[in-house]
Amino acid sequence: MTPASPANVPATRPTDPRVTTLAARQAALVAALVADAPPPPGFAPEPLAAARAALLRKRAGEVARYWPLLATGLHPRWLEVFQHWAAGRPPAGALREGWDLARYLHGAGELPPLGADELACWQAGYHYPEPGRPPRPRRLPSWGRVGGAIAIQVAGRVRLLRPARRHP
Repeated sequence: MTPASPANVPATRPTDPRVTTLAARQAALVAALVADAPPPPGFAPEPLAAARAALLRKRAGEVARYWPLLATGLHPRWLEVFQHWAAGRPPAGALREGWDLARYLHGAGELPPLGADELACWQAGYHYPEPGRPPRPRRLPSWGRVGGAIAIQVAGRVRLLRPARRHP
């Protein structure tokens, strides 16, 4: 018996139907887990739904690490709000997903004040990331404004300004 070496192992080519079938099955499983596609043949829907829910909880935890004020401001509804928003959306990275969720909530008028503070700080310090790219730090002085929150970035430091609140 000769050991397997590159010369002894048959090469699989992209045209090999076994590889294509496996790749298609894997893609269908991933789509069912993260994009609410129907379950692929041979998978029971109940365990697949449980795995999908577990992955959404994991994503929510990762986003909360980057966006702690947003998660705290939505507490105790954080997980529910995130799962509703993220259902059917493929993962885009915790920072990007938190940014997109905060912008969505702001547009819907549901962004809590702590989330507005955090979004203003991110907008002052970083350029909104293009799909598939990380955010880039701003080099020039800039500012971000969300609701009543205003953040200013100068020389890489971000300061959150709060307007004086009137008491009736």
